Amino acid sequence: MSIAIGEVVSVKGVNIVVELYEESNKETLFYDGKKFKGVSIQEHVLVKRGFKDIVALVQGEYLDERFQSEDRSGYVRKVELKPIGFYRHGEFFEGIKHLPMIRDVAYLMNDEQVQKIYGDPNESFIVGEILKEELPVSLPWASLFNTHIGVFGNTGSGKSNTLTNLYTTLFSNKLEQLKGKSHFVVVDFNGEYTGNQLLSNLEYKNVYDLDTRSNDGAKFPLSESVFWDEEVFGILFKATENTQKPFLKRVVTGRDKFKDTADSLNNYTKKTLTRALVSTAPKKEFSDLIRAISSIVLADDLKSLSEQMSWYSKDGKFYINGVNYLNGGEDDATYINYFKRHIDSINIGELDHFEELKLRINLQLLADLVSGYVQFEHIQPLLKRVEASLKSLERVFSIGDNPVKKLLTVVSLRKSNQEVKKVIPLLLAKYYYSSHKDAVINESPPANTFHLIIDEAHNILSVQSNRESESWKDYRLELFEEIIKEGRKFGFYLTLSSQRPADISATIMSQIHNFFIHRLVNDRDLLLLENSINTLDSLSRSMIPNLSKGCAVITGTSFDIPMVVQFHPLAKENQPDSGDVNLNELWKDVLQEYIIFWVVFYQVEIRFRSYRPYNKRKHSKKFSLRYKLLGVRASYYIK
Repeated sequence: MSIAIGEVVSVKGVNIVVELYEESNKETLFYDGKKFKGVSIQEHVLVKRGFKDIVALVQGEYLDERFQSEDRSGYVRKVELKPIGFYRHGEFFEGIKHLPMIRDVAYLMNDEQVQKIYGDPNESFIVGEILKEELPVSLPWASLFNTHIGVFGNTGSGKSNTLTNLYTTLFSNKLEQLKGKSHFVVVDFNGEYTGNQLLSNLEYKNVYDLDTRSNDGAKFPLSESVFWDEEVFGILFKATENTQKPFLKRVVTGRDKFKDTADSLNNYTKKTLTRALVSTAPKKEFSDLIRAISSIVLADDLKSLSEQMSWYSKDGKFYINGVNYLNGGEDDATYINYFKRHIDSINIGELDHFEELKLRINLQLLADLVSGYVQFEHIQPLLKRVEASLKSLERVFSIGDNPVKKLLTVVSLRKSNQEVKKVIPLLLAKYYYSSHKDAVINESPPANTFHLIIDEAHNILSVQSNRESESWKDYRLELFEEIIKEGRKFGFYLTLSSQRPADISATIMSQIHNFFIHRLVNDRDLLLLENSINTLDSLSRSMIPNLSKGCAVITGTSFDIPMVVQFHPLAKENQPDSGDVNLNELWKDVLQEYIIFWVVFYQVEIRFRSYRPYNKRKHSKKFSLRYKLLGVRASYYIK
């Protein structure tokens, strides 16, 4: 049995009103050795309808005028309830299946009954406690991590701590079960997870701290197939639709066609240079392209000779040393004497993929100019963009090897420029999604899972950005929209963390299954949540702008009802590097130096004055006393 607190006096749809007994207005009550919370906002109440136990949540309360008689008058307290589920055979079931009737009795619920609503407290996945009841919360990890997760909240609201808490608890409790079955990749924009966060055991953790300012930083291994992709090149280098994208396609298809042929690049280079030099219709751009090619293949003699080529615009020909013309044709003596032996001696060694890309682009442009396929001025801007982009990319990528798949991989972009911060998440998502999909496409259900965690997701999933072309934005969003719509079938899951959910694509937001919502105050963010989350009740929604630090509303497909949970703070060594600056400690040394300066200044001033002959003894005594007082005062401020 329990404590009866009142009777149902009104049922309108799912809105229930209970008139409370006068003796039920206590904050805490005890009955039969068990503790009961009194009736207040967001407390749980049990309404008995015959043999059915209906669980309801207090939504509001008010005073109503009591029916007046000769011996009774005044007001009566009434509470508004909303049913959230019911008990059957001692087990809680979410949803509205039964409704009470007038005069049904309402009872308080003890802690054990409330705990059954929010999960078994004996489970090991405890991350916090219910804000109101202060009962431990164990999240249903088995049904949580096979969904797409969103963690949202303003800066300083505890969002990063929640994200870290979730995965730290998972790795702590399920490490042995996860090995060889799942892979987790964190895209870390601010370098918050490069230390002992999430997983401190480096045997299972890879950290790539990418740095575009130095050649000595870590490089992420990217597969050759992902890098040599015409769509990726078109996006990376902002290629125009009608001329530059077809040009890049010829570069990629030409490589794919002959990449397995021995010495194909060497022969292609010699043939293209020869065609240009014996062309009967040369163009002045040939010399610049030949110099660029000779620099890449390290043909110094050829480069030196090409620097002697000058364009004679009147006749449309090249001349060398101001004397000999390159008239064109394979029998041209000038060509034979000056270039053929140098071209034949070209022997391209091992080129990395970035050098190979630059070489193939210059060779393709030279071949297209000889054939008359393109205009140089249409392709030249692309060359400049390729050269500028590759300087950053070659500092953060090593192409050819697949990354080592440890349990956890953290890719830190803290030291990367804005261009690389846009590119890397796209390439990582494209590589991991394609490779994982190919590996499990014939398995049902998938034997392995992949979890891509993106912190500060608004940086790459924003629909508001004006710094990039529409084609880049469309390609990026289409890729992530495909992942979030189709990835679950292949065991590929996204976890997104962001300060501004309204900036993220509405398609992506609508496909998230579970939400951890910290304090949000922007109207656009709140409106988006209202339109995207059908499991969020009005009371929980109204609390979001006023949540305290570390407190979050949890709702979604893995939870029976919305919960307001205060997350436990992590140990200091496991906290993400996103804490506030301690100004007391930062400025303490400055305060000490300031006080010491004035102590010394005062000491010098008093000693100087004490050297006057007529009052030396007098000033010395004053100095000693004042110095002692100032020292005591300084030590007080330093403390």
